[in-house]
Amino acid sequence: MVDSKLELLLLHALPLDGTMWAEQMELLPGATYAPTLYSFGDRIESWAEKALALTTAKRLVVVGCSVGGSCALEVAALAPDRVAALVLIGTKAWRRLDPAYHASALETLYEKGLEAAWCEFWKPLFANAASPGTIERAKRITMRQPLEDVAQGVTIFHTRPSRDDILSSFPGPVVVVTGSEDVAPGLKTSRKQAEMAQHGRLHVIPDCGHYVPMEQPEAINSIIRQVLETA
Repeated sequence: MVDSKLELLLLHALPLDGTMWAEQMELLPGATYAPTLYSFGDRIESWAEKALALTTAKRLVVVGCSVGGSCALEVAALAPDRVAALVLIGTKAWRRLDPAYHASALETLYEKGLEAAWCEFWKPLFANAASPGTIERAKRITMRQPLEDVAQGVTIFHTRPSRDDILSSFPGPVVVVTGSEDVAPGLKTSRKQAEMAQHGRLHVIPDCGHYVPMEQPEAINSIIRQVLETA
């Protein structure tokens, strides 16, 4: 049975927004938050602080996809006494500096536009088996974001601090989820992170890429339900 004093915080991936969690909003009805993070500032610490401020319960399950997972680790750093469990989807806790890729992404955004950046950087992260409808929905979400917001998100992703210290010291369950076809960060890194956590578990979702909540919603919903029931 899910604790009635528990809340669920869902943190989105780039270049999407909080609506990417449409299939997860009823997992904890009336106690689920899925904010759009771009307006929360120009640092991932600010994103975490303002996302946390939306919540009211003493105990939270925090779920993040990609940069949202990085934000989830920041939430855990801010409020370790409130975060009961973490679910990290397609997340890399440590940052590898890649200024060339960062500059390339910004150049594509500003010189070619959001659709070109979508096609170059984000559409390829979906699995080959992903339904065209799912990919089109993700593209629609992307195309309604202000270009400046997405560019800021890219910079936040590339300048975020490494948080393997939080990953390894967090005392609660850390559920690491990766699509079997995800290359960012991929199975090897995901397995390493699950092993690094004190109470880590790894779930590999077949026929799935980076955006698990959209590509395989029932699979991730089952995992989140189990976390909520045991948190």
